[in-house]
Amino acid sequence: MSVVLTHTDTGGDGSPLIIIHGLFGSRDNWRSHQRYWQSSHRVIAVDLRNHGASPHVAGMSYAAMAEDVLVVMNSLGIESAHLLGHSMGGKVAISLARLFPERVRSLIVADIAPVAYDHHGHEDVFAALNRVAKANPAGRSEADALMAEDVSERAVRLFLATNLVRSEEGGLCLRIGLKEIEAGYSDIIGLPAGEGAFDGPALVVRGGRSPYVSDENLSAVYDVLPQARLVTLDGAGHWLHAEQPDAFQRSIDDFLAR
Repeated sequence: MSVVLTHTDTGGDGSPLIIIHGLFGSRDNWRSHQRYWQSSHRVIAVDLRNHGASPHVAGMSYAAMAEDVLVVMNSLGIESAHLLGHSMGGKVAISLARLFPERVRSLIVADIAPVAYDHHGHEDVFAALNRVAKANPAGRSEADALMAEDVSERAVRLFLATNLVRSEEGGLCLRIGLKEIEAGYSDIIGLPAGEGAFDGPALVVRGGRSPYVSDENLSAVYDVLPQARLVTLDGAGHWLHAEQPDAFQRSIDDFLAR
């Protein structure tokens, strides 16, 4: 069953650009990019189910998440849009493009390939977030110390901390549907929904230091996105839009201008 996602709509006059965040992210992570593109596009950034301020529901299949985004498009009267998805959001965008190609003007996929991944590394993230959820920490320093027992990289902990909000009892709690995400994790690391190829214009932007879109995965990329243009941001990792925002924006501007 589809859900109505929380979203931000700039209401601009340009062609619609829908931004779809990645796992454990939210539309809030894309505010600077929203402001940048709203001068030329009507920018809509969504919170996927179990993320941000969107509802917590069972199921994390890509077919369901693609239909969630379609519900937002229908509610806003958007017949077709450019889709920009990062990581998990990239697979959502690919799924929507394969299932409803007539609704997609172009597809921009940031650092993800249409393949199944084996991500044992997220076990530490789930452990850290579950530790915080059980402890109800009083402040962010306490929450960071709790997460540090499982996640050593401070940058990752700061990213995860964007999901902390103040509870009615006064402590910090997670706004994400952690149980639902963890239950649906096998779908998240799996293949995008749909079959065949999306023959429309596509751009794949990858980080040069990221393993997500390796050279070995490029055949799968071109099987699903035969018109894809590939851009590599040298020196960038998986969070390329945060690490190299200017280069990221330029690569997308160039693509959309074509």
